[in-house]
Amino acid sequence: MKTKQMDMAVVLARGLGTRMRRSDGSASLDDRQAAVAETGLKALIPIGRPFLDYGLSALADAGYRRVCLVIGPEHDELRDYYGQKLQPRRLTIEFAVQQEPKGTADAVAAAEAFADGQHFAVLNSDDYYPAEALRALREQDGCAVALFEWKCMLAGGNFAEERLRAFSVGLIDDRGYLQQIIEKPDAATWDSLPRPLWVSMNCWRFGPAIFDACRAIKPSPRGELELPDAVQHLINVEHQPFRAVRVRAPVLDLSSRKDIAPVAAKLAGIKVEL
Repeated sequence: MKTKQMDMAVVLARGLGTRMRRSDGSASLDDRQAAVAETGLKALIPIGRPFLDYGLSALADAGYRRVCLVIGPEHDELRDYYGQKLQPRRLTIEFAVQQEPKGTADAVAAAEAFADGQHFAVLNSDDYYPAEALRALREQDGCAVALFEWKCMLAGGNFAEERLRAFSVGLIDDRGYLQQIIEKPDAATWDSLPRPLWVSMNCWRFGPAIFDACRAIKPSPRGELELPDAVQHLINVEHQPFRAVRVRAPVLDLSSRKDIAPVAAKLAGIKVEL
């Protein structure tokens, strides 16, 4: 039986923004951008308007209608802007609070009440995803992951090759399902992976089973509850298939101050309609 098309997305906005806070003097920012960068709230970095507005507009273009922002208890600016000042027409925006920054799996678990037993998408607040990827996830059956072709990311994103080589890669089986997310592959692993390479940018479609998986895993060597570990638990232990949605389009990533200018240039002319 075909799964009902979902219209809900969870956006992870709890990150500490450590790299965004760090200034080495090489990035040229205006006063407003510098002030927001100091807070670490990458979603609110002004690029004409707050950066996350572009991502929310892409979600609306892709057919999503309900969005939950996972924030920290201290994130009054995010709650004030998206809960009070902004008056979206195409989306309703709700909030879930991750009390402590324990990792991406813990952040997803904070949105369990919002999901209410339904399928939903998960994405980062500091990435701008193409609407075609978000739409393809929405139209899948069951669970899925959007993976982005490495050469397209290099050609159209805001990544130098060295930086992109440090990203996670999805390993896909012959049936088109995800086998594993390989975190930061070393040179030998990189050379051995089948081509083309498919980059994971934390863009998922989940069902309610993800919440038990998030609770089942233990902290990673970094001391965090990592979402890829919860996914691997679902694949290996619960035998939950994840369709790999292969996307030949780039994602824009706003991790540090150096990213602001190139991302702004690539977003120039993009219409935001919320």
